[in-house]
Amino acid sequence: MSVSERQTQSPLQVPGPDTGTQLAARFGQLLKIRELNVFIALLAVGALISFFTPYFLTTNNLMGVFRSFSMTAIMSIGMVMVIITGGIDLSVGSAMGLSSLVTALCFQLGEPTAVCVAAGLAVGLIFGTINGLLITGIGLPPFIATLGTLSIGRGLMYIITHGVPLTPDTPESFAVLGQGYISLVPVPVAIMVIMMICFSILMTKTRFGRHVYATGGNEIAARLSGVKTNRIKLIVYITSSTIASLAGIISFSRYLSAEPASGFGAELDVIAAAAIGGASLSGGIGSVGGAVIGAALAGIIANGVVLMNINTYAQQAITGAVILIAVSMDVLRTNNRRS
Repeated sequence: MSVSERQTQSPLQVPGPDTGTQLAARFGQLLKIRELNVFIALLAVGALISFFTPYFLTTNNLMGVFRSFSMTAIMSIGMVMVIITGGIDLSVGSAMGLSSLVTALCFQLGEPTAVCVAAGLAVGLIFGTINGLLITGIGLPPFIATLGTLSIGRGLMYIITHGVPLTPDTPESFAVLGQGYISLVPVPVAIMVIMMICFSILMTKTRFGRHVYATGGNEIAARLSGVKTNRIKLIVYITSSTIASLAGIISFSRYLSAEPASGFGAELDVIAAAAIGGASLSGGIGSVGGAVIGAALAGIIANGVVLMNINTYAQQAITGAVILIAVSMDVLRTNNRRS
């Protein structure tokens, strides 16, 4: 073959790498993405439920499901940041409940909506600051520090309410926060999506996000590299509690009643959402999107249990099994990486 013939040869005739092998390699890389695995599980569970009941894929049911897990998803955004640093925040349920109660008390005193909302958010700010200082200043383990503030917050709620729900008069504009819609989308769901986008950008595109991952990945190395790890921890605990207080305000806006047991057990659901979404409880690994997907998976399972007339007590068992599977996969993945 002459030189001119070789130059004019079609590119399709030039031997190249095995396309099938490349696709298989790329597919294998995709399967290593934790969030994608959880999302595939979410679709599979949704498809399974829709096979057994025709009511699952209706607009009203889906919007109801989104609204029901939106509170857990919102709180999981702050929780996953704490978990990435290698910590845990057990006080989010108390921060949520107490902020709801403080907001209700402010409305009962006749304060403007802005003041009531600010007071509720202040509860989360105080919780987070106390947690952060106990952990970074005194050196308490995160489990002990946040367990203590959980108990304090829960006790304060019963002391203030004496076990009686608080139902003050509130303006209609405030109820929109928990009961309103933007087109077909409930306002809490819209808030969840906006927060997920904003915090995903914060964690993946900013220096702060890189420092959060570095703190959880190897705190000593991060500190030697110039990362102010104690400051990072303080910020994430304040963020987690403040987001939990926002969820409490939205919850009060939805029901317009502050219950003494509001937020009870919410910390378990939030931690489960982060773990199911791929966050490693040893720190350094996790994502905001994964935590939200984890909350969605738990919410869909709960909805499926109801639609398929399964014993509601089985919901906790199913969720617990999902948590064990998710954490076990994380441990196996970590062990394989080390070996």
